[in-house]
Amino acid sequence: MPLIKLTKIERKRFLVLITCLLLAIGAWLFMALNKKYVYTSKTVLFYRNFPQKRAFHPLQSDTVDLQVEGTGWQLLFARLRVKPQSIAINLEKLNTRNYILFTEQLNQVNTQLETSQNIISVRPDTLYFDFTQRTVKKVPLKLISSLTFRKQYGRSGNVEIIPEYITLSGPEDKLRSIKEWPTDTLVLNHLQNTSVSRIGVARNRMKNVSIFPTSAEVKVPVDEFTEKTMDLPVKIFNNNEYYDAKLYPKKVRITFLVALSKYQQINETYIDVVVDLNEWKVNNHNRLRVNIARFPDFCKLISIVPSKVDFIIEK
Repeated sequence: MPLIKLTKIERKRFLVLITCLLLAIGAWLFMALNKKYVYTSKTVLFYRNFPQKRAFHPLQSDTVDLQVEGTGWQLLFARLRVKPQSIAINLEKLNTRNYILFTEQLNQVNTQLETSQNIISVRPDTLYFDFTQRTVKKVPLKLISSLTFRKQYGRSGNVEIIPEYITLSGPEDKLRSIKEWPTDTLVLNHLQNTSVSRIGVARNRMKNVSIFPTSAEVKVPVDEFTEKTMDLPVKIFNNNEYYDAKLYPKKVRITFLVALSKYQQINETYIDVVVDLNEWKVNNHNRLRVNIARFPDFCKLISIVPSKVDFIIEK
């Protein structure tokens, strides 16, 4: 089939026609998108001004449908938006009743959106809440951590968490079983200096329980470690019959790693070396195994020599 051949003048007229058509469509779209329309937008709620003496549990989803009046441009972009905009709802009225009316807060909600948008109504218009007596409880924070250190470095003291306790507020039956509250996982690698970090507490998945504060400061003392050797006397445990027991040798040599800053501080008052006489009385062992009953948690034991001692019982 032969192609239609246009003269130069005809091609010119055709391009003018197409251009005019595109301009007309563009003008129509521009005018149409500038008009006001009502469209629905799903929006996530978050709450503020919680009632101080009442614990509550929402009886509906935290997502509502907003009937929004806006331009066609806003309608277009609202359809393309992946995540809806969140709005804050004031719960102050829950101090005297168990429901919240959106119609009472439309003006406040409208101030949270773009100035050219206007919320006409909300579905559902009323939010209902279930209430129980509110109690307050303090529980210790439990640090969840994953720490690694550079060679010859380690933790030189107790990890400090500020604050040590958090305050939970909610129904008594919910709080009764909570003995501690974990933090988010603190991950620190290749430490060689003392670290101070801000970390959040674990996410609260109970809607009717509030937590304060929601973050804590964690201090991990770090120091270089060196080897230290001490000769310590061996103590006897479980000698309830007061046997005259003699140990050979009476002292053992322990070798451990200690932070340089605490090298002079660590002495025999920090460490207890013991044997258990029940190994002879109950298990008939002829040698007693040497154990460490008390040892600084920021030191690292390397060896005990000898690991077992001889003994003589004089009756």
